[in-house]
Amino acid sequence: MTDKPHIMVVEARFYEDLSDALWDGAKRALDTVGATYERFTVPGALEIPAAIRLAHLAAETGKLKRKFDGYVALGCVIRGETTHYETVCNESARGLMSLATEYGLCIGNGILTCENDEQAWVRAKVSELDKGGGAALAAMSLIALKKQLGS
Repeated sequence: MTDKPHIMVVEARFYEDLSDALWDGAKRALDTVGATYERFTVPGALEIPAAIRLAHLAAETGKLKRKFDGYVALGCVIRGETTHYETVCNESARGLMSLATEYGLCIGNGILTCENDEQAWVRAKVSELDKGGGAALAAMSLIALKKQLGS
């Protein structure tokens, strides 16, 4: 790893305005710590773990110009009228956790799981809870820990 960690940011674009707000926070945090990054988009939260795994596979086979030191997952799931909400929330979180524990990937989870738009905006805005920035900082923290442990 170089001095500047290289980060893959994966955004679910289902709620585009919220995704943009999460990205604003993540970008600000990554710029502040001097990380480099590449931004990728997927349709929804369920596709985020697959995108991260595809990047990890590409790195393992030498197909990436520069491998990623960490990953930031950004998206939002808002409760609707069906049980689809629980499936998307649980499976996207499980997928990220599996990648982190099985492959030792440093992942900051910024997938919001909210009851309504109001909750989502409070969590997404940089001026409020800034969960995008928090996810980026979580990834950076894990990268530092991984380096400290020599793994």
